[in-house]
Amino acid sequence: MFDLQKLVRKNILEMEPYSSARDEFQGVASVYLDANENPYNNGINRYPDPLQQELKVKISRIKNVHPWQIFLGNGSDEPIDLVIRAFCEPGTDNIVSIKPTYGMYKVCANVNNVEFREVLLTPDFKLDSEAVLKQVDHKTKIIFLCSPNNPTGNSFVREKIIYILNRFDGIVVLDEAYIDFSEQESFLAQLDNYPNLVVLQTFSKAWGMAGARVGIAFASSKIIDILNKIKYPYNINVLSQQQVSRQIDLLEDKNTKLKSIIEQRKLMVLELNKSPHVLEVFPSDSNFLLLRVNDARKMYDYLLAKEIIVRDRSSVALCHGCLRVTIGTPAENKSLLGAVNEYQEQIIKP
Repeated sequence: MFDLQKLVRKNILEMEPYSSARDEFQGVASVYLDANENPYNNGINRYPDPLQQELKVKISRIKNVHPWQIFLGNGSDEPIDLVIRAFCEPGTDNIVSIKPTYGMYKVCANVNNVEFREVLLTPDFKLDSEAVLKQVDHKTKIIFLCSPNNPTGNSFVREKIIYILNRFDGIVVLDEAYIDFSEQESFLAQLDNYPNLVVLQTFSKAWGMAGARVGIAFASSKIIDILNKIKYPYNINVLSQQQVSRQIDLLEDKNTKLKSIIEQRKLMVLELNKSPHVLEVFPSDSNFLLLRVNDARKMYDYLLAKEIIVRDRSSVALCHGCLRVTIGTPAENKSLLGAVNEYQEQIIKP
């Protein structure tokens, strides 16, 4: 049975969190002399709201969740790290995840001295929920899943994820960084049904704000309280909060660009499949395509010489001979396709 109090590290439960000046006062005042700030207004002379209350209300409206179910982090990497720090005792507990997947789960586990157990996906990149649960023992605190997955691009069968949620008494972190590009339904509506669920999303991908570094964790208010307890006081700066707020107001523009990326993805699949050097274009619910090619390093180097940068994933498990290609603008995609065609001509030259 899921018991949050038993999962949280004892020292985290007992610690007294840092209280910033802005934590001690809410509302608007005419004179601020509490935080040792420079009093001369330049737009950024004041500390930001440490809990980003106004921004969370805006996010809650478009995501159909409660503001108290939202944690904002410096990219998604911050909540990934905080979840591990909150629940995993270094040198004692362990984490179970899949392979291949987003590399920061393992990096954060290693930084925190937490054992990281990897379960290979099936050869066609599907989730084997039974195999995941077989790696779980009494010291397993977290399972990390990514759907749509990176670098494979595919979404996992919903029932497989639910199977794990129902049978694991620890924290299940479901990374939905690419969910906007998918027709699959987000798990946000399931937060009230699964108190052990943490859903990660981000403003870096579909929202086009990778430079702002704002990631989101959605969970029960009790889990969010724990993350707030151990985060750095002012983890989201004023400029990032303002930029995210402005972009939310431009939701229609975001959806127009999102539609364009999805249409370009379909076009790229058709065009890349025409190349004899592209052996397979894997199904994608994300803003990138995973390609298996004849010679990944050779094609990568050729594209690099043309000043086109893609990602060589051929050393990653199950991805032998694969390149990962982000969907760009129509002009950028045309440049890539042109370079692939030129590469083909170069190869067949006598």
